[in-house]
Amino acid sequence: MAIKNKLFDNNRSVISKKCPLSGKNAPEIDYKNLELLKRYTTEKGKILPSRVTSVSTKKQRQLSLAIKRARFLALLPYVSN
Repeated sequence: MAIKNKLFDNNRSVISKKCPLSGKNAPEIDYKNLELLKRYTTEKGKILPSRVTSVSTKKQRQLSLAIKRARFLALLPYVSN
């Protein structure tokens, strides 16, 4: 049984991966927006890499900075049990 790559469908055409934080209706990256920041961290508190979340490089830097600020202000945990 072969494992299919999710980027390709049956016609072998590439599915475009767009940044979910770019565009018109994209949420603003802010250290106070905890629901957004929790989506981009694991259960243990690690920041998810951009290759997993398909976030652009610029937005990934802003996202990691916002997560680190929220951790410093004790809005997000550094690690969880």
